[in-house]
Amino acid sequence: MKNITLSTISNIPIYQQLYDQIATQIMNGDLTSGTQLPSIRTAAKELRISIITVKKAFEDLERDGYILTIAGKGSFVSDLSNKVLEKKKIEFMTEMLEDRLKYFKDLGMTKEMIDELVEKLYKNKS
Repeated sequence: MKNITLSTISNIPIYQQLYDQIATQIMNGDLTSGTQLPSIRTAAKELRISIITVKKAFEDLERDGYILTIAGKGSFVSDLSNKVLEKKKIEFMTEMLEDRLKYFKDLGMTKEMIDELVEKLYKNKS
């Protein structure tokens, strides 16, 4: 699988890392509608992870509408309109930010501190 990097030392489960990276590639257009994903076995072998882990990520991607699996044919990127993609991007980012914001609040960071950090990081990445 192209451009997938998994970390065994991350607090994020491997299946979630795989899900996040495939979903991101779909949302940013690297994987387009109709693109066939590798089989679960092939992906597991290439990524050196268990078949069960890949299966869980693919099941979650299908549940959330990113991919469609056709028995005997494989898994394909769903045909998502731009409006649906934008909605998915917002949902994806909201979910990611909710976890991080709780962590930052627990560290005692104020909204102003977080806003300042986001602004600084955004400018540096542009």
